[in-house]
Amino acid sequence: MSVKQSLLAILDQGACYGYQLRAEFDRRTGGTWPLNVGQIYSTLDRLERDGFVERGEADDDGHVFWRITDAGRDEANRWLNSPVPAAKGTRDELAIKLALAATLPGVDVGAIVQTQRIASLRHLQELNRAKYAGSADSAEELAWSLVVDSMIFQTEAQIRWLDHTEQRLRLTPVAPIAIADEPARRGRPVREAKK
Repeated sequence: MSVKQSLLAILDQGACYGYQLRAEFDRRTGGTWPLNVGQIYSTLDRLERDGFVERGEADDDGHVFWRITDAGRDEANRWLNSPVPAAKGTRDELAIKLALAATLPGVDVGAIVQTQRIASLRHLQELNRAKYAGSADSAEELAWSLVVDSMIFQTEAQIRWLDHTEQRLRLTPVAPIAIADEPARRGRPVREAKK
């Protein structure tokens, strides 16, 4: 998720100070991605350095209002009108955990899958309860429900992936991988020269 572009998109609606930006972000996303104020101010500093925002004068309460520049408006529009690129590789802790567990001796991967499935099903129930507890009568509620819908679909996909993983491990048991005898080389792997 791009905090930088999200803040620009909000600032495109009008000048805000840091805490106000955090409140607007939370209001528009249902608080499902918590941002701390320090992160907002450090992002604003980078946006100012890059020419996307300008720091205004402080008001009587000491709030410094930030305004978007034309370059910032262009950046926000570019972000809003571009697809989100698919992640390269995975930082999914569960996928890494199961990949490692499947190659370690003495680990009951089936038990890990079952424990995760139970937790994921509980999480799915909580998300569904939260979704149906709200209404879509306001823009804020609609925005929140869109984020919750995304979380529901991700959790359902995770449960399907766990089912697939369990079946795959049952059909193709693998032997544990022993630690390599060859010492690891320092640095990056050498790439073959292009011909």
